Amino acid sequence: MSTVIEQTVEARLVAAAPRMPSIPATLHYDRDDPFAVRMTFPAPATLEGVEVCWTFARDLLAAGMQKPEGDGDVRVRPYGYDRTVLEFHAPEGTAVVHVRSGELRRFLEATGELVSAGLEHFRLDLDHDLAELMRDA
Repeated sequence: MSTVIEQTVEARLVAAAPRMPSIPATLHYDRDDPFAVRMTFPAPATLEGVEVCWTFARDLLAAGMQKPEGDGDVRVRPYGYDRTVLEFHAPEGTAVVHVRSGELRRFLEATGELVSAGLEHFRLDLDHDLAELMRDA
């Protein structure tokens, strides 16, 4: 069984213009980092012209599909029928994207097959991680 899940989703960038261009984004989950989800946007979709990757909690994504969640750089909330809004806040500005909730649910279901929600801590090797920290000290 694979230890990594990658799923491409269609994200709609919300901008000042009435047209919301569709951009491909990739959701990534690795059972070796069981609490985290990464969302990557390709270079052509970013202001800097370089690929941008945001890392945030898997439970933030799941909870934000039900009700507004997040206080920091990443915020998630439901929007209308079968849409979820993800806001990415950076010093350069805020990016707001809409993603079909069904695509996010499929992704979360697949991650749950790798590591069940609430059992992420069993995937961590704290003794190894602490030994690595102490080795560098």
